[in-house]
Amino acid sequence: MLSARRSAGAFVAVAIGVALVAATTLLLASGRPRTPDRLAQSAVVVASPQAGSPADPFPPGRPWSSARTTELAAQLAALPGVAAAVPDRTFYAQPLVDGRPAQGHGQRQDAHEGHGWSSARLGGLALTAGAPPHRPGEVVVDAALGLRPGAPVTLLTASGPQPYTVTGLLDAPGVHVADEVAAALAPGVRVIGLMLTPDADPGRVAAAARGVLGGDGRVVTGDGRGVLEPREDARTRWIGMQVLTATAALAGFVTVFVVAATFAYAVAQRRRELALLRAVGATPRQVRRLLYRHALAVGAGAALVGLLAGAALAPTVGRLLVDVGFEPSTFRVRYTLWPVVVSLATGPVVALLAVWAAARRAARVRPLEALREAAVEQRALGPLRATVGGLLVAAGVAFGLAAAATGDPQEGADRALPMVMALVTGAAVLAPVFVGPVTALLAPTVRRRGGAVSLLLRAGARTAARRSGATAAPVLLTVAFAVLVSGMIRTSTPVYATNRINAVNAGWVLLPDRAPGLSDQAVEAASGAAVLPTTVFVDGDTSAGRVRPLTALGIDPAAFTAANRRLTVLSGSLADLHGDGTAVVKASLVGTTTLPDRPYPVILADGERVPLRVVAVVSDDSFPGDLLLPRAAVRGHDPSALTEAVYLSAPIVPPAGARVVDVATWATEVDQAEDRLVWLATLLLIGVTAGYGGIAVVNTLLMAAAGRARDLRLIRLAGATRRQVVRLVAAESTLVVVVGAALGGAVALIGLLSIRAGLAEQVGAPVDLVVPWSVVGGVVGLCLLLALLSSGIPAWRLLRRRSCVDTE
Repeated sequence: MLSARRSAGAFVAVAIGVALVAATTLLLASGRPRTPDRLAQSAVVVASPQAGSPADPFPPGRPWSSARTTELAAQLAALPGVAAAVPDRTFYAQPLVDGRPAQGHGQRQDAHEGHGWSSARLGGLALTAGAPPHRPGEVVVDAALGLRPGAPVTLLTASGPQPYTVTGLLDAPGVHVADEVAAALAPGVRVIGLMLTPDADPGRVAAAARGVLGGDGRVVTGDGRGVLEPREDARTRWIGMQVLTATAALAGFVTVFVVAATFAYAVAQRRRELALLRAVGATPRQVRRLLYRHALAVGAGAALVGLLAGAALAPTVGRLLVDVGFEPSTFRVRYTLWPVVVSLATGPVVALLAVWAAARRAARVRPLEALREAAVEQRALGPLRATVGGLLVAAGVAFGLAAAATGDPQEGADRALPMVMALVTGAAVLAPVFVGPVTALLAPTVRRRGGAVSLLLRAGARTAARRSGATAAPVLLTVAFAVLVSGMIRTSTPVYATNRINAVNAGWVLLPDRAPGLSDQAVEAASGAAVLPTTVFVDGDTSAGRVRPLTALGIDPAAFTAANRRLTVLSGSLADLHGDGTAVVKASLVGTTTLPDRPYPVILADGERVPLRVVAVVSDDSFPGDLLLPRAAVRGHDPSALTEAVYLSAPIVPPAGARVVDVATWATEVDQAEDRLVWLATLLLIGVTAGYGGIAVVNTLLMAAAGRARDLRLIRLAGATRRQVVRLVAAESTLVVVVGAALGGAVALIGLLSIRAGLAEQVGAPVDLVVPWSVVGGVVGLCLLLALLSSGIPAWRLLRRRSCVDTE
């Protein structure tokens, strides 16, 4: 039905869309949690009770106390088939090399983790040199550090630098100390690995272990051990999954959008041929079926090509995701069946969805239209298209009002994306209606140029509204998404930084340097307000009887009060926060603004349950976290906790593993890693939309050039020079790109204004709207360049022929 030239654009668009879907689904299927290397040789692993938190999708498990760990280990070791039950104690320990914290194996998270020597059995680790540690002060380190057995080494721990002697080397990250030292540094235990005898059945051992635990833990085997991967790896993997899901969804949306525009314009160009089919007896149903079969053929062929391309591309993309931080270092691409099935089905489904509207219009072509000599568009919009476009615009406006009304910036962003998708789709559907008015607005500028070229330009834009709308739609899509996403980040980032600066009363901040936190020695060297975070657990109302984790901050009340500008005490006094059994809580945590008359029981990091006496209740925006504890109490129950920052009134000489920055730099750096990932994801999404927008612009203009060959030759015969005709084509392309950019910018501006209103509601102050002009210029420039090339080159080649008029 449609020629190979007119089908090529749809084929390429579908193939690229399927390639993206194939690559992203393969990466999603490969994103399952992986068994940690340190537990690889333990076929059965016993884990502490799981916690549940709506605010944190990866909460740590509630630890067992030292006494409970000893009891469980003895009971589990006595089970048939169990050779040993080894508690895995994890704590912070990082070697210093040349006075600075070393990173070991690259930047791996476990490079600064310490374990007891017995835990090496769980990962199948063997010494490459030296002997195991037997006494305090002895350590086995990563061979990558370049140390030798007998050499001294300083380990940076939560208390500060400690001297050790290297007794052995491992080809693995992290350090291993004597078990008694590990027990003191990590009294709370979350994992007990079972080493089985050669003839043991893991299933039977797991069942027996569950009987020992009762409800005080869980047992995992095989691939189920992946749930015990480090929280940082799980969070990184989750971020990668969100980016891949968003990319796949956007690729599907844009593919349908672009392919629909391509099919619609191709069918519109064949309107006369369709009328001839109707004239010789073809029914509307037969016309629809003809187009559906053609779309299926294009979609199936493109799906196969796209699947092969996506499968070949997936490993390279996977390595890039690891390098930029969207996947953990353990990520590997695995080929499974369901992504193949999804990818092969995507091509035909997308093609059918894209051609549906065009087929309905084609079936309504009247046979008498075959007798028409003029190719004048009969109607820019039908009633159904106008209704759908109006509903989409209305839905977008509703989402925009909801985004502006919320005080939660994340919720506002979540509402802004569907708002822009609805507005973009609605504006694209109604684009032929907008082309005329926008062209009229631009007409004075065009008219000042004068001449026949400007006259033809204005007339063509108004009479060929469908063609102009088909070209403007992908530009609209590209500009709207690029400006919205980048503008949202540029607008919100300074607001968050300003909020942090306004929340603290300090000029300088002591921060970790190549370490996950500050040691006690570093904190003591600075005179300021320090925050020592830890995780505690309370009985919650979540499903399956899980406990709920809370973030507790260990503080000195006087220093904390002096440095915190947002602290609002509703009842009680922070001066009473001292000793081992007191706490300050937020009002939402206890459900009252007055001091509760009962103790508030929590389970601390060492697994001990402690009833806390609430000495003050504060407002919910007083500090990040859930409750405040005396710093000494946190250190007593969590020997491996690290201080996040110390707020200073004047700069100091930083100790080992620390650096000093001004408060503005600190406010910018707090979310620097997350902002970097967000910006990379933004560039990825902009790349997808810009790439598809460019394909759609090229497709439409190439088809338009082929369909306008006779018109251009007639203009040439009427006396226009070749340069004037090419200038006319270039001016038409430029005008359409400007129209699409204007509409896309308007849609994005609506979204940004909604987001700005939500941010202003949250901070209670005006928020400056930041327009990413560099992104706007880059995207519009790309669309304009592609439009000029894909319209000007075919027109120039066409007019080089000696024959000026078709012989038809």
